[in-house]
Amino acid sequence: MNFSQYQYYNPYGGNMYRYCSTNPQYTQAVAQVTGGPLAPDLVGIVVFTNVIGGTAVYVEVNGLPEYKPAEGNNSPIGPFGFHIHENGDCTVGDSSNPFMAAGGHWNPTNQPHGNHAGDFPVLFSNDGYTRMLFFTNKFTVPQVVGKSVIIHQNPDDYRTQPSGNSGKKLACGVIMGA
Repeated sequence: MNFSQYQYYNPYGGNMYRYCSTNPQYTQAVAQVTGGPLAPDLVGIVVFTNVIGGTAVYVEVNGLPEYKPAEGNNSPIGPFGFHIHENGDCTVGDSSNPFMAAGGHWNPTNQPHGNHAGDFPVLFSNDGYTRMLFFTNKFTVPQVVGKSVIIHQNPDDYRTQPSGNSGKKLACGVIMGA
């Protein structure tokens, strides 16, 4: 995937600063997401934009694995858990359990799982492709710069503590101020 084909998402045209939070250090941040050994063809982009009252998060990903329903004691593959993780480190490390350097879910207010600032909606694959836009009031853009986004193999159950039982990490991207 050629990332240059994507324009950073800005729901307010060229006048973004009019709608941003009071901290103008970063009004937008971007993570270029790349798959690891479990999903080597996965690529995408996540764009964070300050808006009135919080942050708009835009995600576009291609190369998601094919959905497989749960069978017996095996978890399904997809829909895909999607989170902010504590560390901006996408080192693959162990190829059977990649991206452990990204740390755990980002949870600055010590909330139970399902209510972490880093808990995002799951990603649904449409023949390997997904696109989604959502709003959160749990953080502003400057707070997530230097963290990472992770796409997990399994859907998040939003209740298992501390991380939602969303399985292995398929892809990672460091969030960088734009």
